[in-house]
Amino acid sequence: MQSLIPKIESQLSSLSVPVALQLPDGREVSQDGARVTLAFKDWAELAKLGRRQIGAIGEAYVEGRVQIEGAMRDLIDVAVGLLPGNPAETDTGWWSRLQRRAKSRGSHSLGKDAAQIEFHYDVSDDFYALWLDARRVYSCAYFRSADMTLAQAQEAKLDHICRKLMLKPGQRYLDIGSGWGALLIWAAEHYGVDATGITLSKNQHAHVQRLIEEKGLQGRVRVELRDYRQLDNAEPFDKISSVGMFEHVGSANMGTYFRKLHSLLVPGGLVMNHGITSGGLDYRQLGAGMGDFIEKYIFPGGELLHVTHVLRETAAAGLEMVDTENLRPHYARTLWAWSDTLESRLDEAREVLQRSGGRQGENAERILRAYRLYLAGSAMSFEQGWISLHQMLSTRPDGQVDARTLRGAQSEYPFVRDYIYSK
Repeated sequence: MQSLIPKIESQLSSLSVPVALQLPDGREVSQDGARVTLAFKDWAELAKLGRRQIGAIGEAYVEGRVQIEGAMRDLIDVAVGLLPGNPAETDTGWWSRLQRRAKSRGSHSLGKDAAQIEFHYDVSDDFYALWLDARRVYSCAYFRSADMTLAQAQEAKLDHICRKLMLKPGQRYLDIGSGWGALLIWAAEHYGVDATGITLSKNQHAHVQRLIEEKGLQGRVRVELRDYRQLDNAEPFDKISSVGMFEHVGSANMGTYFRKLHSLLVPGGLVMNHGITSGGLDYRQLGAGMGDFIEKYIFPGGELLHVTHVLRETAAAGLEMVDTENLRPHYARTLWAWSDTLESRLDEAREVLQRSGGRQGENAERILRAYRLYLAGSAMSFEQGWISLHQMLSTRPDGQVDARTLRGAQSEYPFVRDYIYSK
């Protein structure tokens, strides 16, 4: 193992952030002015650092085999410097693709999807409330201007989606994966729609039910604990949104998902798909073990597709893409806002998780460590372009070539963007 130390020292010397290493035998290897300290309990974990296995080091930290001290932003700069290359460029051979396809098919039954959503979103409402905005919007904000707070940018995002969908009073509106209800409530209060939301999270469902009652929105806003595949096609909706949800669908089910959207949408209607996409054309998760870390601790069953693949599935289902917008750096800033807030409230977060009982209480420290790495690491990934965020607006053409102001539109979409930005 002694030959490992010079190798690691050489790796650390090229970093922009000075690092100190505490070795398993008690010795310390330190750079002047070290801002991050990594303490290893055994040589096997240190060897993973030498092999630049960033995801494995993250797992060791979560499990308590490695201790980390220092600001999270500094730690992420260290991680970027230690990566062996672009983690978006992973194995794209036919056998790997076949294995991923088989895994995807086996990971997204109704029961498994419900369990995977519960694993993530039912950690603790109070825990999420510590670092999300007051509306608990758990998706990419829209910083219309640079001086916006996170709360303002989240409201701007909610309105941006509603304006893109051209919501109008009385229209039947569906929000698939409605979370803690921010978009559902915003659309009802500001645009007068008859709104239905669905979620697989019991905690989120109960929270939205309370909001509906507190705001007196019974009768025109409802939330159901239901999988998208269980929705009835008999009464299609005028407008549909899906925000931060299709990442959970699975690549093998993308065709089913978009065909379901098509069947749930009235001819001429609009559907907004807002979600995380991959930065590389042919990979499903980040390399260097980063994707494995997310799969194990944060989003079991989560899969990403490149935007071109998503749009291919959209078209194959009979939907016409009419507007696609990349919000990648907006999500980086959103995630850093979440990360900074959580870092400032670590003691509170630990106490909240410990009080939660069950899996959360027993594993409070592990969950907290995992989320610290997940939020900051995701911010880094969006900044670097390894993953992205797209809003994809599509229509279900109604076939009426002469029915609209602009001949051939075949939908409510005006084929100009002015309506989104001007009031």
